[in-house]
Amino acid sequence: MQSLQKELSVIVGADAVLTDPIQLRAYDCDAYTIEKSLPTVVTLPQETAQVAEIVKVANRLDLPVIPRGAGTGLSGGSLAVNGGILIATTRMNRILSVDARNRRLRAQSGAVNIHLSKAAKPFNLHYAPDPSSQGACTVGGNVAENAGGPHTLKYGVTVNHITGLTMVLPDGEIVELGDEVEDPGGCDLVGVVVGSEGTLGIVTEVVARLTPLPAAYRTLLAIFETLDDATRSVSQLIAAGIVPAALELMDKLVLEAVEAAFGYGFPLDAEAVLLIELDGVEAGLDRLQAQAIEICHSNHARETRIARDPLERAKLWAARKKAIGALGRLAPSCVTQDGVIPRARLSHVLREAGEIAHNYGLRLANVFHAGDGNLHPVLLFDDSNPDEVERVAKAGDEILALCLREGGSLSGEHGIGTEKCGLMNAMFSSADLETMRMLKNAFNPDDRCNPEKIFPDTRYCYETKYALRKPAFGL
Repeated sequence: MQSLQKELSVIVGADAVLTDPIQLRAYDCDAYTIEKSLPTVVTLPQETAQVAEIVKVANRLDLPVIPRGAGTGLSGGSLAVNGGILIATTRMNRILSVDARNRRLRAQSGAVNIHLSKAAKPFNLHYAPDPSSQGACTVGGNVAENAGGPHTLKYGVTVNHITGLTMVLPDGEIVELGDEVEDPGGCDLVGVVVGSEGTLGIVTEVVARLTPLPAAYRTLLAIFETLDDATRSVSQLIAAGIVPAALELMDKLVLEAVEAAFGYGFPLDAEAVLLIELDGVEAGLDRLQAQAIEICHSNHARETRIARDPLERAKLWAARKKAIGALGRLAPSCVTQDGVIPRARLSHVLREAGEIAHNYGLRLANVFHAGDGNLHPVLLFDDSNPDEVERVAKAGDEILALCLREGGSLSGEHGIGTEKCGLMNAMFSSADLETMRMLKNAFNPDDRCNPEKIFPDTRYCYETKYALRKPAFGL
């Protein structure tokens, strides 16, 4: 360890190498907190060249490397399963350039998501993907998981806004993928890397597409007595040809937590609210707003509130984006799932998910991207209670199995990581998985970069983890 620490210190400086077990505890999990494992050492590089040198050291010593952004991931994607060198990119946080004329921004991968939009705002531009953790999550982590956010209903997810990448391959080679141009020729290697969860290499810089800020907004809160009425409104809004910038649902338990935390005036007796945002040119927005309100009232919304100014709009969005944190008032821990289903099945799946949680003696809160069917069921529990941890894991598996049965998928933006890898056989055929494996092996043949993630037949995912909790469903 002393030799390794000394060698890494030469590359990044002594203050950027962490080996003390107390320091390492800060890196033993991401926001999926029920799986923990200490890395051997944590490094905090500031430049791409330093990342490449760290990877070369890891190769020589036969150690895995694990890329990590801010640790806000929700599927164990930055877990150091078997120890190794964890490369935290949080000091690689610079905005390198803003090209307003061509609507491009270059940033290091550790730059915080919201900082991209702040850098672009003077040019009346922004970076559209806006995860709820955008005040903390890094753009490199967003690339790894192909993160979305409320406004990606209209504007698209991360892969739609990244045109170029700088990446360190698992052998230490530095490569440039994509470009600043709109449609570069050749294979779409940027599209391959975005969403690969750090298994193909370590992204160190990104070229992001910037989008003009909307000229005007209309932000509404529709209040419903039942979840069925709220979810029916979601389907009818989309069917009517309305494409909101965002269409979010919060249920009763979430409202209780948010109101206790922030006192924004949410009704505590409602079963659900829809947060609806329309944006674009001023002309026509009033008509769309009236149409959205009419649809909500036709589905028995008891009230619709309109944000009258930017402050009221900001409060509504603060409530939505701080909702998961506010749930800490109701339980010490939570696991946030990430299944995707057809919009038409929202009501049925929410009901079934609630029954699954009830059967395991757990409380379930719902706050999610209703417009694109990306569910985020939040299971509340106490992680100091091993029995509750086991019940949460089993309930999570059953909820994801339910999503698959309804024609959905295991993840919309949180990734597979270690949490869901044992379920991949239920979604993909062996031929599908083998094709994915071949692609990964072209970049990472020794499974050295972020090992034992995504695939269902790795030693950790299958033998260790899922031997302890076989899914209770029959897929």
